[in-house]
Amino acid sequence: TLSQEDERAVAVVGSRQASPYGLSAGKKLCRELAWQGWTVVSGMARGIDSAAHRGALDGGGRTLAVWGTGLDVVYPRENKQLSRQIASSGGVISEFPLGTPPEPGNFPVRNRLISGLALGVVVVEATAKSGSLITARMALEQGRQVFAVPGPIDRRGVEGTHRLIKEGAKLVERAEDIIEELLPMVDRRLHVDTVDLKGMPTGEHPELNGEERQLWDMLGMDPLHIDAVARQLDISISQTAELLLRLEIRGLVKQLPGTFFVRDFYS
Repeated sequence: TLSQEDERAVAVVGSRQASPYGLSAGKKLCRELAWQGWTVVSGMARGIDSAAHRGALDGGGRTLAVWGTGLDVVYPRENKQLSRQIASSGGVISEFPLGTPPEPGNFPVRNRLISGLALGVVVVEATAKSGSLITARMALEQGRQVFAVPGPIDRRGVEGTHRLIKEGAKLVERAEDIIEELLPMVDRRLHVDTVDLKGMPTGEHPELNGEERQLWDMLGMDPLHIDAVARQLDISISQTAELLLRLEIRGLVKQLPGTFFVRDFYS
């Protein structure tokens, strides 16, 4: 279940064939983020993703897993127990129908959701051709911050993260490096919400950007299916799902069974 706590979310991604160094760094970082009240978002893949979820759980925090399969298809299978722990300490999210297998084309869609749910994306250990770099690129397109954890300079498998740092990603050594960059964004949102509560008429929400505003204005008491929302906004289903999730986290939209959505009039 999504919560307003998840507005303070950081996505952590990286190599499936991670080294002991990468696994340790990713887990430690996410444990520290959880200790300080941040939600960790990842994709529950082998390697860094799994380490990220486990670190957040070890820190007693929330973690969200975004799947590239249907919610009844655990992938990889060895993460079945981990998926249960995540579901009870945060949430498991998929925009794919039940029964959808782990097909290669699903994962770019999943990656866009991962970055869309977070204020920033941290890449821990990535080769020059890692899929994590696609997530980082999507994050930039979505206006998110990008961070990278450096690796040993004499080790293969960290070329991607080092390239991100050269191109301007913020170098991360500890959770505070991420928090000090993202906290002002959270503070700005809280300030806008306070102004809204004190003086704005219900339903105005001036913090919404262009597409978020269109979506908010479109929704009412009558449930709209995600396909209808995508058609009216003239964007893809994956972009629509990302928008809906962002507004759901902020308590502005409510999801009904069958991927129908309504405006949450208690917001």
